Amino acid sequence: MSQNNGRKNGFILQAGILAAAGIISRIIGLLYRGPLHSVIGDLGMGYYQTAFNYYTIILLISSYSIPSAISKVIAQKLALREYRSAHRVFKCALAYVLAVGGAASLALFFGAGIILPGKESAVLRAFAPTIFIYGILGVLRGYFQAHGSMVQTSVSQILEQIANAIVSVGAAYLLIQWTMGSMEIPADEAGRVSRAASGALGSALGAGAGVLVALLFMTGVYMLNRRLIDNRIRSDRHVGTDSHKFIMRTIVMVVTPFILSTAVCNLSATVNNAVYTQLIPSLKELDEVAVFSRWGAFSAQTLTISNIPIAFATAMASAVIPSVAQLAAAGDMDGTRQRIGLAVKTIMLISIPCAVGLFALARPVTGLLFTNTKETEDLVTYLLMAIVLTVVFDALSTLNSSVLQGLGKVNTPIINAGIALVVQTAALVLLLWLTELDLYAVAIATTLYSAVLCALNQLAVRRAVRYRQEITGTFLIPFLASACMGGIAWATYEGLRMLTSSPRISVIMAIILAACVYFVMLLLFRGLSEEELKGLPKGYLLVNLAKKCRLMK
Repeated sequence: MSQNNGRKNGFILQAGILAAAGIISRIIGLLYRGPLHSVIGDLGMGYYQTAFNYYTIILLISSYSIPSAISKVIAQKLALREYRSAHRVFKCALAYVLAVGGAASLALFFGAGIILPGKESAVLRAFAPTIFIYGILGVLRGYFQAHGSMVQTSVSQILEQIANAIVSVGAAYLLIQWTMGSMEIPADEAGRVSRAASGALGSALGAGAGVLVALLFMTGVYMLNRRLIDNRIRSDRHVGTDSHKFIMRTIVMVVTPFILSTAVCNLSATVNNAVYTQLIPSLKELDEVAVFSRWGAFSAQTLTISNIPIAFATAMASAVIPSVAQLAAAGDMDGTRQRIGLAVKTIMLISIPCAVGLFALARPVTGLLFTNTKETEDLVTYLLMAIVLTVVFDALSTLNSSVLQGLGKVNTPIINAGIALVVQTAALVLLLWLTELDLYAVAIATTLYSAVLCALNQLAVRRAVRYRQEITGTFLIPFLASACMGGIAWATYEGLRMLTSSPRISVIMAIILAACVYFVMLLLFRGLSEEELKGLPKGYLLVNLAKKCRLMK
């Protein structure tokens, strides 16, 4: 648990570790979505995603922001070498989540029928214990993140997703078998609804199983580090230690804005879900099966695929909060601006090519991950192409929200997210009411929300630290390199598909070649310096490779 690894770009390395785990976790999540979709179908995914959106809001309000908030408070104490106070913050945070998480779990369990009076209520109720467990897990993750160590959180995320995948598919299959007597899809609507609800309930159990496995791992890691923790506490030479009352007040003051910001920022999907599923049936005269099946295809496939690249931005945000908080607390504004600039450039180097790649290979990527009818595959493909800009906007807004929180501007992301939410909701209602765009209206509203929030957060960071983002190396060069990459990826896929007649082999080879082309083009356009490349995970190996290929002097 090194507090400072001594390297200028060490936080990029830690973010890279967390990002790699996040991407692996999301890939695992994608891989199991295919079998899960085959078991419960679009209707079951629609029920699951509807309940999941409401569960997410309760989780965000109670526990989800705990790692980021706690890591900020503890990092500030560690910067002053106040180890006793830092550990007291950790213990007070546990007491906080036990109380708040317990109350939220009980409220969700007993209030599920009020929130969702339909078939989804049982699915929502199954998520209730997960909220309580996640709070404790979040405190442990935040504690290690504050020490600048993301490895523990990274491993726990992967273990969580593996357990989630196994239990989700297995429980969904067993519950359908137990309820319906077979895996056959009934011909009548009531039977299809009952089958889908049973499958969605089983898949919801996977979330709790995954969080429980991650909690057991993090608890084990904490116990293994207990001797080191006790030694640091004994080495603390500060005369006074913050009182429990003062620490609890600090936690509440810090956690509350984090919770509100995260909750408001993530309300977009829930609002879109509610507006679409409530408004469309009256406008289009569609039944429940058709509405939730279409929403299931959009939320479980299109949004899931587009959210994969956001893992790096989320990891960077987690790494940048304690880093920026420490620099700001020390009054080092030049260092703060440099840290922000490096973080922004790093996530743009990842998110821009991901957006272009998803646009160029939307159909084969969808076909690689999901088994659909031709109609559903067309719908998911075109929706994915319609929302690829959110990959860039969400990445930048996520990072800037965390930067503002690290700088102490905790209310600013809340206000900005609220403004963006109002704009996107008004646009969605008007588009659904006045046009025939249907789910494409949701795609437009989602992109609008991301764009507005991105612009407002970027402006707020600029004002807070008098910061100007470098344009050419951060945005222009990655876009040019990505455009070349996208064209080659598409041509490679089409060519290999004609030669091999295998879309899956063709898209995998196209993605591998695209990554190599992007790296080469980025170096040819001088988009990365040697120092910046060394700051990335395995950067020294990449520098040696670039020099051997005469791409870098």
